[in-house]
Amino acid sequence: MRVAVVGATGAVGRELLLILQQRDFKLDDLRLLASERSSGMKIPFGGVELPVETLDEKRFDGVDLAFFCVEADVSKRFVPVALERGAFVIDKSSAFRLKPEVPLIVPEVNLDSIGKSRLVANPNCSTIILVVAVAPLLRKFGIRRIVVCTYQAASGAGSAAMSELKSQTEEVLKGGEPKPVVFPHPIAFNLFPHIDSFLENGYTKEEMKMVDETKKILGDKRILISSTCVRVPVFRAHSEAVHIELKQEASVEEVRAVLEKAEGVSLMDKVEENLYPTPLFASGKDKVFVGRIRRDLAFKNGIAMWVVSDQLRKGAVLNAIQIAERVFNKKKKQRGGK
Repeated sequence: MRVAVVGATGAVGRELLLILQQRDFKLDDLRLLASERSSGMKIPFGGVELPVETLDEKRFDGVDLAFFCVEADVSKRFVPVALERGAFVIDKSSAFRLKPEVPLIVPEVNLDSIGKSRLVANPNCSTIILVVAVAPLLRKFGIRRIVVCTYQAASGAGSAAMSELKSQTEEVLKGGEPKPVVFPHPIAFNLFPHIDSFLENGYTKEEMKMVDETKKILGDKRILISSTCVRVPVFRAHSEAVHIELKQEASVEEVRAVLEKAEGVSLMDKVEENLYPTPLFASGKDKVFVGRIRRDLAFKNGIAMWVVSDQLRKGAVLNAIQIAERVFNKKKKQRGGK
C-alpha cells in the first residue's frame, strides 16, 4: 500500500506517524507532505529518515491511502485532488464532516456507515471521546439528552499551544506575567470557556461541533445535546463531564455492566480507592476511560459520568488509523474471497 500523510510535520501528523509504526501498519511506500517551508526536513520512520515533500497535486499520483492532518482550507483544496487520483482519503479537518454524503466515522460506533465512499471524515477529538462512551448506552437504553462539559488540553490547539503552556508556566513560577500569543488569555494556572470562535447563538464552533457531529455519528437528530468547552492548563488528554438522560430506567450497576463490555472503553470507577480517570493517566494510551458513574439527580433516568482520553491518540490519530485498518483489511479479505 502506498500512503501519503498530509501535514506530516505538525503535532497530529507526527503522532500519526508514531502510531503507524507502533501498530506495524502495512505499507510499501510513505510520502510525507507539508507546506513549502517544511520541504527537505527529514522525519524518522521505520529506521530510516524520510524527506518531507512540498504538498502539490502531483504528490497523490499512485497513492492508495491519504491521511489529511491539516486545516480545513487545505483539505478543501487537496482532498478532491487525492480522490480524483484514486486515493482513499481520511480527513481529520472539519471541512467535510457535516456534508450528508460524507460518512463521519468512529469505528467502535458506526463503521458500517462508510459504505462505498472513498472519503471518510474523522470527527472532532472531543466528539470521538464522547460517542465512544455514550454509544453503548444509546444502543442498550436509548438516550433523550446529553449535557457535556469538556476540559480540553493545550495540545488540542497544536504544538505551539503546548509550548505556550510550558513557557508561561515557567514565567509565572519566576514571578513574571505571561502574555498570551496562541490563546486569548494566559493558559498557565488558568482556564477559560473559549475554544474556537463564538457564534451568533452564544456557543463556540467547538461546542457546536460536538452537538452536530454527535447527532450525525449516533444517527439520531432527536437527541438534545448541549456543550460547554473549556481550555485547561493540561498538556494532553481531554476530560469530559457527561450527563445523560436515558429513555429507559437503568441502574448504575447496569450502566457499568454495559460499559465494561464496550469496545474501546476502559472502566476506572472505584471511588473508595480514589480510582477514576485523569489526564496524566490517560496520556499516551488508546482507550476512552470512564469513571465516577452515578445517578444524575437533575434528570429522570439520569446518569452522570467522567470520561477522559488522550485526544492526540484516540481523538485525532488512532481513530483515523483504525478506520484505515478496518477498511483495507475488509478489502483484502474480499479480494482473497474472489
